Amino acid sequence: MRHHSNVRKFGREKNQRNALLRSLVRNLIRDGRIKTTAAKAKELRPMIEKLVTKARSASVSSRRIIDSRIMGADMTKKLVDEIAPKYKTRTGGYTRIVKLPRRDLDGAFMALIEFV
Repeated sequence: MRHHSNVRKFGREKNQRNALLRSLVRNLIRDGRIKTTAAKAKELRPMIEKLVTKARSASVSSRRIIDSRIMGADMTKKLVDEIAPKYKTRTGGYTRIVKLPRRDLDGAFMALIEFV
């Protein structure tokens, strides 16, 4: 039973699910906005918000933690040096999720997630 379990499984095992979320985080950092399913966007939001909060300090330890979470030194550098300074005075809410029309192929709810 999955009482109080708020993790979306996406029909994948744990390692595959983590790889999917890492890939989404890297794409969001690289492009600034991505179009994905609404469920993936909702699962991605807390992960990227925590990373941006961590990146605001720009210390060596925070860079190492971020790099271990997203597995990309170039994306870590971009997050800490370019994205996080924009939100120095903001206390949270770095991303926005915009609902889009359903996908034609399978009717999945789509969303656009982007930095504010």
